[in-house]
Amino acid sequence: MKVLKLPKGAWIYIVVDYLVAILSWYCFFTFRKVYIEGLNFSVDFIYDENFFYGILIVPIIWLMVYLIFDSYRNIYRMSRMNEIFRTLVTAIIGSVLLFFAIILDDLTYYSAGYKSYYTAFFSLFLIHFVLTLFGRMVVLTRSSRQIKSGKVSFKTLIIGSNTKAIEVYNDIVNRKKAIGFNFVGFITAQKDKANNGLSEYMPCLGNLSELSNILEKHNIEEVILALETSEHPYVQSTLNTLASHNLPIRVIPDMYDILLGKVKMTHVYGAVLIEISPQFMPMWVRIAKRTMDLMASIFVLILFSPLYLYVILRVKMSSAGPIFYKQERIGLNGQPFKIIKFRSMYTDAEKKGPQLSSDTDDRCTPWGKTMRKYRLDELPQFWNVIRGDMALVGPRPERQFYIDQITKRAPHVSQLHKVRPGITSWGQVKYGYASNVDEMIARLKYDILYIENLSLSLDIKILFYTVIVIIQGRGK
Repeated sequence: MKVLKLPKGAWIYIVVDYLVAILSWYCFFTFRKVYIEGLNFSVDFIYDENFFYGILIVPIIWLMVYLIFDSYRNIYRMSRMNEIFRTLVTAIIGSVLLFFAIILDDLTYYSAGYKSYYTAFFSLFLIHFVLTLFGRMVVLTRSSRQIKSGKVSFKTLIIGSNTKAIEVYNDIVNRKKAIGFNFVGFITAQKDKANNGLSEYMPCLGNLSELSNILEKHNIEEVILALETSEHPYVQSTLNTLASHNLPIRVIPDMYDILLGKVKMTHVYGAVLIEISPQFMPMWVRIAKRTMDLMASIFVLILFSPLYLYVILRVKMSSAGPIFYKQERIGLNGQPFKIIKFRSMYTDAEKKGPQLSSDTDDRCTPWGKTMRKYRLDELPQFWNVIRGDMALVGPRPERQFYIDQITKRAPHVSQLHKVRPGITSWGQVKYGYASNVDEMIARLKYDILYIENLSLSLDIKILFYTVIVIIQGRGK
């Protein structure tokens, strides 16, 4: 079971939001009783049944809305200006939800017309927005002061060792107020650790070939990319390595134009650094995508249970061996998991080592070839989706054996591990099962394009075309 690990300081935000939601509900309820219903103010309002249920339910609804809109991030990396806009949007959406789900029906017993509805809605929104924004600004101002005083900082690694790296380092450490970087050391672009100027200021921890080990060994929380112009060929391979570690990456502005991939400018620290966001999707899209995956998978497992039973019987009759076949694949953030499929091959099909299948593969049983043609062997993977190993749509997961081979020719394959692998993918629709590494690499460009353009509408389109492929028997 996975333990929920919240970003730094997020619990403070949650507690403040929860307490403010209680306070704002009390203020709104009192305003409604006095101004809309015309009652005299009384502390007895708190004994009202509706007030009691509101105190229990309303704060939880607000926390869910905030979670969907990605409010609970690292408070030491949040911008107060951005948070004003985020709070405004969530306050509007949450107020609409609460008004129509809870308040509207109750108001019909007391209202004297539509004016009372408008008054109730705008008072609910305004009270909650003002109080929530005040609470959040207090928290973020406190966190900003902690960073500026040096009480809070992040273990930072500089990638680069010469002029640009020294300039960035001096610009940061010579500021009157800290901006959250605790420099652990630096690494060089090449194995030659000599002839670098940054060693005068901090230890050299190694070179780019050792990047992954250094990040884990020193528990690095931030990375600053400060390579020289002559070292630009190392940028893409460095980003590919960093992709699986989900770390914030800062770059100097004049390197921005040579970066590939989905780069998002979120904060500019003076004129020093630009942030590359490690996230491809906002929280609300991730939650919507995950909800769609879960609901669809449960629906398929229930509705097509007779088909599952039929396939199980046919697999059992096709040849001796287990019904299901499990194989280790690499998933989200480079973590291995066991993919589940209906067995389509004879047992010991890979006794000579990992092999890819093809249309003429004699390792497949007759029924196995039929299953692969209509993708029936993939049906058990809906359980992988429910477990959280996979999504309905995403790059197809591969074995580490083949990832190592692809990496030699296409290092950007590591970008695929930024999202959950899928039962189907854009590349799968175009190419079907890959029969060799060349086809894997050809399919890779479609999977990269999918990640760069990731959206719920694109998922739906890919699912639609997947159904067409299955119906036509072009599963390969």
